Amino acid sequence: MNNKNFKFPDTAAYNFVISGLKEKGISLEDIADMAYDLQSVFFDNLTKEEMMKNTINVMHKREVLNNAMVGLELDRLASQGLLKEPLESIVMNDSGVFGVDEGIALNIANIYGTIGVTNYGFIDRDKTGKIKALDEGKDDISNTFIDDIVGAIVSAVSAKTAHEHN
Repeated sequence: MNNKNFKFPDTAAYNFVISGLKEKGISLEDIADMAYDLQSVFFDNLTKEEMMKNTINVMHKREVLNNAMVGLELDRLASQGLLKEPLESIVMNDSGVFGVDEGIALNIANIYGTIGVTNYGFIDRDKTGKIKALDEGKDDISNTFIDDIVGAIVSAVSAKTAHEHN
């Protein structure tokens, strides 16, 4: 059904994602700091304030919100044992051949083109800091999607910044 009177709930979607990130221990400042660390080696005049502004801008994009909401909700449902088998076991074990988590993340990273995708590939392969902590999270909590979502948002912020500086 396509309800022509439906208005996308931008504020509610933003709040949903910010709350979901917070529950997983991730703040917008964390994302801005990770993006700063990724880009500061390329741009001498880069500031953390600029990265925070770009983080907020990226976080208001519907494509980011839509993909992040889906991933956050799948992690929540899996953590509560509410997915049907075999999906529950696949998600809870973050199976390496699943790839759906990376697919959702790539939808976010690709908003800013190839540089977003290549940044995401680097982050996904070389997990560090809070992303690594999420990836290696507790056995009874699913972080299958959240580590990739955070990495993709960091990639998008980094790519947006690179576009502005070149």
